[in-house]
Amino acid sequence: MSRQSGSNPKVPKGYQPSSTSSTMTYVLAGLAVVVIAGLVIGGVIWNSQRNKGGVDDKVLAENASLIVGSAEAGHTIDVFEDFLCPACGAFEKQSGEEVVKAVEDGKLRVRFHMLNFLDSKSASGDYSSRAAGAAQCVAAGEKPEVFLKFHSALFNQQPQEGGSSDFSNADLARIAGEQGANATTQKCISDGAKIDQAKAAADASQTQLAKASGGQVGTPTVLSAGAPLNISDANWLKNLLAAKAE
Repeated sequence: MSRQSGSNPKVPKGYQPSSTSSTMTYVLAGLAVVVIAGLVIGGVIWNSQRNKGGVDDKVLAENASLIVGSAEAGHTIDVFEDFLCPACGAFEKQSGEEVVKAVEDGKLRVRFHMLNFLDSKSASGDYSSRAAGAAQCVAAGEKPEVFLKFHSALFNQQPQEGGSSDFSNADLARIAGEQGANATTQKCISDGAKIDQAKAAADASQTQLAKASGGQVGTPTVLSAGAPLNISDANWLKNLLAAKAE
């Protein structure tokens, strides 16, 4: 979610909102709560025992890849995505710039949760985890603006789910550098230094997402006050910001 795309010519400048009519959120179990619409391409079975109990806001905060926006913002949202999920890429194109603008205006605080349930659908078998680990490196070593540009670049250059290739760690480091990441951050990505951390965070975040939706979860999903928002409505963010914060 960046308002600038960096120097890579494959990443278009700015945002071109696009229809999400041909995709839907990826189902982890049962029916997706947040439907973008269309064809379900992939998913995994969820452990129903993990769905019990309420959402733990502390856990959500601790396991976010990055938190951006003022703590005094009127609303906080949790955004759950997988870097290989096409519907997440469509969501980024549709709502990314609007979300960033709300953060810049002090109206919104965003906690990003990068999941990895599509690892098995990637050519390398672990792309979602490695991309999430790269995001952890960028979040730890750079200003939020660089993370947002990197986050956007990975969706704009997204490998095909079920395709024959994806990005190596060296590729991910190069893309991060093109978005402004320094040499230390790029080495962190190349070395895969935060992949295990990213996997643990994804697992904990997925558990909270399951609790929020009774196990009927998918990506992309956006939670507000622990409950899923209807992001199939193009005005979802406008409606949220107009409502009184809970």
